Amino acid sequence: MPEFWSALGNTIWWAFSLLVIISYLMVLFSIIGDVFRDRELSGGAKALWIFCLIFFTFITALVYILVRGKGMNERAVEQANQHKQAADNYIRSVAGSPADEIGRAKALLDAGTISAEEYATLKAKALA
Repeated sequence: MPEFWSALGNTIWWAFSLLVIISYLMVLFSIIGDVFRDRELSGGAKALWIFCLIFFTFITALVYILVRGKGMNERAVEQANQHKQAADNYIRSVAGSPADEIGRAKALLDAGTISAEEYATLKAKALA
């Protein structure tokens, strides 16, 4: 029976250690991404932060989050808004307006490709 508890303890310790390592890597990559995203930092300051993150990992990550955490969040929100705006602009440019869809349907009706009923259906769908 003691072997079971030893194996269970080792498994729990392994899982906890893995969780801590993955969490730390996520924080580290988030900090590195923020360092390169920040346009106010000079190249030397960026190099210093990266150097410290490599050689003094835990303390540098803690200091960075304490000192620059609020700005880190603001830059992330700003970047997310830029990506959303770009995606919305792309969707608008590709989707076309209801008037365009009705115009294409009218051209099909005039060419005799579709009937008046199909034209009415397409027009209703475009206006919906």
